[in-house]
Amino acid sequence: MAIQRYRPLSLLDELQREMSSLFNTPAVESSFNSEEWSPAVDISEDQDQFTIHADLPGVKSDDIEVTAENGVLTIKGQREGHKEEEKNNYRRVERFSGSFIRRFTLPERADLENIAAKTRDGVLELTIPKSAEAKPRRIEVKVDQ
Repeated sequence: MAIQRYRPLSLLDELQREMSSLFNTPAVESSFNSEEWSPAVDISEDQDQFTIHADLPGVKSDDIEVTAENGVLTIKGQREGHKEEEKNNYRRVERFSGSFIRRFTLPERADLENIAAKTRDGVLELTIPKSAEAKPRRIEVKVDQ
């Protein structure tokens, strides 16, 4: 099974190129370094837990907020932008800054009370343990004679 990378802006870049060629105008540089961005995540599952890794380079741990409510895990925060000085001649700015938010619907087996979060080298790791699954109870069907 091949793993596919989530590239949210690739379709927008492609659409922008197509629109530019449609009107026979030069392509405009991407301007997606706005006030909102979305960090890339990897989600995995093993027998005991779910794990989410979110790429948050340059985001201070104090600027990250993780909440779990009504089966929804929310990661939100802010990355400060870099200051562009007039003396520098920027051609393209691709590093995102501003606020971000990601939400994930968790399965019923997720133990929301024991979620652990840590960050290292710009990667947030969330560990979500699985609660003990209720075993199905077999109900005997009686034949009425």
